[in-house]
Amino acid sequence: MSSKAYKRKLDIRSGCIDMSHGSGGRAMAHLISEVFHDSFRNQWLDRGNDQAAFDVGAGRMVMTTDGYVISPLFFPGGNIGSLAVHGTINDVAMAGARPLYLSASFIIEEGFALADLKRIADAMGAAAREAGVSIVTGDTKVVERGKADGVFISTTGIGVVPDGLDLSAEKAGVGDRVLVSGTLGDHGIAVMSSRQNMTFETDVVSDSAALHDLVAAMVAAAGPDIRVMRDPTRGGLAATLNELAQQSKVGFRIDEDAIPVRPAVAAACELLGLDPLYVANEGKLVAVVAPEAAATVLAAMRAHPLGRGAVDIGRVVEDDHRFVQMTTSFGGGRIVDWLSGEQLPRIC
Repeated sequence: MSSKAYKRKLDIRSGCIDMSHGSGGRAMAHLISEVFHDSFRNQWLDRGNDQAAFDVGAGRMVMTTDGYVISPLFFPGGNIGSLAVHGTINDVAMAGARPLYLSASFIIEEGFALADLKRIADAMGAAAREAGVSIVTGDTKVVERGKADGVFISTTGIGVVPDGLDLSAEKAGVGDRVLVSGTLGDHGIAVMSSRQNMTFETDVVSDSAALHDLVAAMVAAAGPDIRVMRDPTRGGLAATLNELAQQSKVGFRIDEDAIPVRPAVAAACELLGLDPLYVANEGKLVAVVAPEAAATVLAAMRAHPLGRGAVDIGRVVEDDHRFVQMTTSFGGGRIVDWLSGEQLPRIC
């Protein structure tokens, strides 16, 4: 059959997913061609293979995978598609790596609107192109109505980290400084406000963004003096620092007054009974760096659009209990413990 016969067979404006779109037949071919290939188009996908073969440059390979089940699928500042690209790119970037390729797997519920699926795919394609990354392979499954809450997406990312750079969670040492790239809690509150139909005096928009260019600037400025980087997603800053404390066998001492939180986010957290330290972020990073390099790394971060709000929030301390402690605005202290339960479910 000619490629012309496969064009524009879907009613994207008003049609919905049905079980035939996952059957492996003509309907599935139309779906893949008119939604995913149109949105992600690149030389690897155009070959139509079940896998992608590509060359990589010098350095060590980095690979990560993640699943996205966010509710709602569309939120201020993005949707599940752009989030799936940004989140996986960032996991690769936290190793100091340059992301190269992504795969994408979709589980779609019967009855899901084709217009919404195309909107999600377009957002994924745009986010990948903006980041200079290609979605080179993937998979599509359709499940019965009520089995998938619209659409779930899994992505795998591959990148290359330069020789001589080895960032790892066990490398935080006493005296190291803790840097964050900007305001915390924006993503979680944007999603929650959309979920609850809440409005604030100032719109809260997700910070979802690909951080690899910011990371590259930091590595160029002081690569060997960066111990570890993390993106504080589920569980927020609190979970990230507690994880690093356990893995590096140290403690952290942070300053509440130094932690950047937008007034609208702080107000929303107060209204909802949430702590911004535990709220998810999708376009921020935490870096633990050698004390002598902290000023250099901060300057590099602040020179980048995604790091203009970067600040030093504290230090690594010796602590056999591996606690994260915070000096409060009132001069007292508190333990920033692991989150108990799920503060904001389905946030990514």
